This record gives sequence, structure tokens and C-alpha cells, in this order.
Amino acid sequence: MSTLRFHAIKETFNRKPVEVKEPERRSSIFGKNVFNEAAMRQYLTKTSYNSVMDAIENGKKIERSVADHISTGMKEWAIAKGATHYTHWFQPLTGATAEKHDAFFETIENGQSIEKFGGGQLVQQEPDASSFPHGGIRNTFEARGYTAWDPTSPAFLYGTTLCIPTVFVSYTGEALDYKTPLLRALQSVDQAATAVAKYFDKNVTKVNATLGWEQEYFLIDKALAASRPDISLSGRTLLGHSSPKGQQLDDHYFGSIPLRVLNFMRDLETECMLLGIPVKTRHNEVAPNQFELAPIFEETNLAVDHNSLLMDLMDKIADRHNFKVLFHEKPFAGVNGSGKHNNWSLATNTGVNLLGPGSTPMKNLQFLTFFINTLKAVNDHEELIRASIAGASNDHRLGANEAPPAIISAFIGSQLTDVLDELEKVTDGKLSPQEKTDLKLNVVGKIPEILLDNTDRNRTSPFAFTGNKFELRAVGSTANCANPMTVLNAIVAKQLIDFKEKVDKLIKGKKMKKDDAIFNVLREYIKDSKRIRFEGDGYGEAWEKEAKKRGLSNNKTTPEALKARISKESIALFENLNIMSKVEIEARYEIEMEEYAMRIQIEGRVLGDIARNHVIPTAIRYQNILIKNVRGIKEIYEKDFKKYAAEQLILVEEISEHIEKINKGITNMINERKKANKIEDAEKRATAYCNKVKPYFDEIRYHCDKLELLVDDELWPLTKYRELLFTN
Repeated sequence: MSTLRFHAIKETFNRKPVEVKEPERRSSIFGKNVFNEAAMRQYLTKTSYNSVMDAIENGKKIERSVADHISTGMKEWAIAKGATHYTHWFQPLTGATAEKHDAFFETIENGQSIEKFGGGQLVQQEPDASSFPHGGIRNTFEARGYTAWDPTSPAFLYGTTLCIPTVFVSYTGEALDYKTPLLRALQSVDQAATAVAKYFDKNVTKVNATLGWEQEYFLIDKALAASRPDISLSGRTLLGHSSPKGQQLDDHYFGSIPLRVLNFMRDLETECMLLGIPVKTRHNEVAPNQFELAPIFEETNLAVDHNSLLMDLMDKIADRHNFKVLFHEKPFAGVNGSGKHNNWSLATNTGVNLLGPGSTPMKNLQFLTFFINTLKAVNDHEELIRASIAGASNDHRLGANEAPPAIISAFIGSQLTDVLDELEKVTDGKLSPQEKTDLKLNVVGKIPEILLDNTDRNRTSPFAFTGNKFELRAVGSTANCANPMTVLNAIVAKQLIDFKEKVDKLIKGKKMKKDDAIFNVLREYIKDSKRIRFEGDGYGEAWEKEAKKRGLSNNKTTPEALKARISKESIALFENLNIMSKVEIEARYEIEMEEYAMRIQIEGRVLGDIARNHVIPTAIRYQNILIKNVRGIKEIYEKDFKKYAAEQLILVEEISEHIEKINKGITNMINERKKANKIEDAEKRATAYCNKVKPYFDEIRYHCDKLELLVDDELWPLTKYRELLFTN
């Protein structure tokens, strides 16, 4: 009997739900461990408080002398809550968060000590930059890098540590994190959207991009996870035959949440409340042992920080409940993968959602302006959006089991399609009074009624309009939301700038009225962006052929997709908006290519190890049992033994064939890996791993999975899919 596997299963069966204490009212603890407005009012002087709020709302710089006062108040608040250390909490290009803890404690003369935390320590720290991915920006021996306080995301207390959200830049000023480009993109879309929103309301002075992410994940017992080397080292199962029962009965989706899982969720939500993460929704997802949680919408920068923090929290709290969280986009073959749907919109400081219809034709014209410009932006930059959600793990998910395909398209529903078709018929130039009346009353005016019944989602659409927001469904569950949000906000900012230039030109040059000018430009954009709109099923050859005819890209692998990052158009986009320099863009491209190659390399090593050191020895052991059985039959029946041992002999042959194919596949894979490792260029190395190494994974897995069906269950060493997916 396979000791580790069955010990893990037994341990899982003996688990008891961990008791959880929840507050009577969640609202009573929301943000309790956050240095938010309420805490700042209590611990800061009026001048310091106003300075922070001015930085948050208007992007004003905080003077160093004021920072000293802020740091003192922040320190007193944190220590009053039991803090002993502080850290600059940042998001380097590793995909995880990073922190270096320093104690408030310092010694002074005469052997005495004090708690100290000054403005300089709040505003800036100096972690080692060379040990983080930098894409060649820094030499290894040039270690210096800086973290700098981001006042727009509030400090928070986790355990006994004051965590200060920061950006992370190199000594020479290049961004080495996800947050810095995101903040620049948000500033660009704010300025561009505010300028366009003023066509409709002069009181608009600021536009915030909002984000509501949906985090999907799998939850399995940590003993079962530990029994699988592939899950432990790569985050997914590299082999394993599908369970007889999977998700085909649709009985898990929105079903009753298992008690152990529910207690984990309750514990997690309490921690989220304390940290100001406004989680609201929880439910079973489609695949067995797959779940989802989602928060209320927030300003994008804060939402991104909250999602990164949440993933850290989930790991820690899952361990407390004897679970392992799997964020990998496709931890199990043959069932749904996990995404992180990014629900995006734009909101004004006057409280208006720019992607929500209004009660008047003017408000609906505003809605159409931002709606159509977003479609145009996605149409013009669909390859860049695909690049923003690319990764070795998401490649497994895209185009399978209800996930969107690698082709980027937009779903808006048949009724909104009809509206755009009507707008496309607008006369070139000035509109007649009859046209204006028809448009405002019969087309634009009826949008709220139309959208009441038009909030359905196309599950295979990468970019779907869902009533008052766009949902970027192609983002993978492991992703940092900052990556796709930087791209989406940047391309919309660029599009809105172009739109305003065209409208102003018609108003000034052609002496058109504002409405006429807007309708004229929108009409052209509707025509230009027709190719991106698709209402059908995103799977199959038919859509691939149609997409090719339309000129849409179909970059199925990460090395293919990432090339859009360094195109002339992409570099110009980011440079012109001051979001990223060419050096920063190329560095990120190199980092992502290197990461892809390393992930495939790790998976190849793990697969080879499991196949040769776990699967093959077990198959041989079972084969020897069969051979011993055949010999025994031969002793009894002598010449007639083949009649009674026919099935055993067939099994012996089948096992030998599978073992031979596995060994051959591993040898070929290793040889290709060795060749790939000699390639110095990151792009070529990643491409070699993708096209030469990775194809052997499926071949090796196929024969391993066949052996799983042949070998005695009590001998099989690896925890099976039925145990991983249905034990909770």
C-alpha cells in the first residue's frame, strides 16, 4: 500500500472544522486595522491630515516636514494596536508581494531605548533591487533600489507589523514593480476622461477607474496537496487520470458550501473586514472543490492592493484550516480552470458611472461616448490586451472549459448592437432636426429600458459588457490585476485623447454643434470597431476562421502573445502617456519571457522526476506481481497456462509499452531542455521551451495516466483526482 497517499487520505477524513468566531456586525470591525480617514483624524494634526487627503484626491506632493508629523501619528496608532515592526509593502515583478520588517525599537545614549519612526522611514526605504527581477536594468552587483510611500493606498496593520503600501523603483528611477505603471495609467485615464466628461458636465474635475475583481480558487486538504510533488512545486497536477465523476452533473455550482470550507471563508472574511477589504460574495464554483469570492467595487489602485493582500491572507488562513489554496489557472485537467474577472468602469467625482445609462438623452450620449470609445480602444489594441493576461499557467486555461479563448473579442448583446447599428446610419456632417429627434427619443433615449434585460454574460467572451461595466474575463487567477489594468486604462486614455481632438476639430473647424460633432466621431468609431464585436460562442474552428478573416490575432501561447508588448505601437503608447519608458517596457518583456521559460523548466523537471521515480517503479512492482501470478498459473496448468493467464500477459505487455514510451518521452524532453538552456536570448529560450520542451508533457502524461488505470489502486503512489476533487 502507498503509505503517503493513504496516510494523507486518512488524515483528511479525520479533520474537524476549525471553530471560527465572527463579530455580531461586520460593519463594526470594517477597516479597524487600517490607517484610514477615521484613524488619521484621531492621530494626525489638521495640517497633516489635509496634506494626506490632498495627496490622495489631487496627487499633491507631501512635504518632508509634514511627513515627520504623519509618521509620528501612524506609529502611535500602530503601537497602540500592538505593532512592533513596520515594513514597506510592495509588489515586485515576481507576481508576489514583498516586505522587509524593521523594528520601531532603537537604542539611545546611556543604554536607553525608544520607539522611533520618522518621516524619512515612512517615505522611503532601500531594499536590495538586484535580487528581484529587473530585466537587465540593474547589474547584479548594483544592489540599490528604493521603495517610496504611496499615500493613495492606506497603511494597514497585519499581525504586529505596520504595512505601508509603496512603489518600487531602481536607483536610476525605472519602475521595478506593478504599482508604478498602474498609478501613471490611472493618472492618464483620469485626465483624458475628465476632459471628455466636461462635454456633458462642467462640474466634473476627476474621474476614477474602478475595479471589482472576482477571485476563483481551488481548496484542497493540505495533506493531500503535500502528497503530490507536482502540486507542491508547480501549483498544478502534471499528471492524473480524470475522475469518473467531474463537473458534468453541475451539482457543485452554487451548491451547499462544505462546513470546513465555510469556516475557512468566514475566518477569511473577518480578516478582510479588519483590513478594509470589502468582500461581499462567496459561493461554490463549477468544478468540484472550486470556489469564488468577490468584493464591492473600489478605486483601481486600492482594489489591486486589496487583491494582492487577499491572496497572501488566503494562503495563511487556509493553512490554519488545514487547507491548501490553489490559485493556478488550471490545477486539474478536464474541469474548469480559475480566472480573476476584472470588472472595470469609470466614475466621476460627481458620483456618475460613465458606463451606466442615465435618465436623459444627454446622459445616455455620455454613456455611449465612453462605451464606444472603450470598444474602439480594445479593437485597436487587442493584441496588447492578450499580452497583458499572458502567462504559462493561463495558457492552460484559455479556450477550455468555459474560459475565454486567446482571441480577444467584445460581447455587448444583441440590443446594444441594434443601437450601434442605428447610430452608424447617422448622416455625415450636421444632423437634421428630425435625425436629432429620432436619435434622442428612439435610440439614445431608450437605452435604460434596453439595458434592463441586457445584463446577460457570454461566458466565452474575453471582454463583455454587463450593464454598467466591462468585464475582462480573460485574466488568470494567479495574475496581479495591475498588469491588465495598466493596459486597459492606458489604451482607453489614449483613445479618449484622440476622440476629444477629433470632436474639438469638428466644433472649431467645421463649426458643428457639440452633439453633431460627437455623433459624427462615434459613427466612425462604430464602423472601425465592428471587427472586435462578437456575440457567438468563442470556441471552435468556425470562430477562429472568422476571427482570422476579421484580422484579429490568435496568439495561443505566451511567447507569441508577449511580442505585442514591444511593438512600435505599444512602446509609443506607453511613452507618449509617460506610463513606461522603452527601457522599462523591454525589461518587463525580458522578465516575462524568462519567467515563462523557468516555469516550463520547473514543470519539466518535476514531471520527469515523478514519472521516473514514482510512476515507473510502481508500474514495475505491479508488473512483477502479475509475472509472479502468471508463473503460479503455469505451475498449476503447465502447457494450458496461457488460456488462464491471457489477461495478465496482456497487462504485462501494456505496462511495458507505456513504460517504454514514458522513458523515451522523458529522455527526449531532457535533451530538448538542455538545448533550450544553452540559448542566451530570453525570447528564443522561451520559444524553445514552448515549442520543443512543453509538447512532451502531454505525451508523458498520457502514458502515465494509462498506467494509473492499469496498476493496482493500493500500489498507486499519487493521490488521485477523485480524492483531490471530492475530499473536503
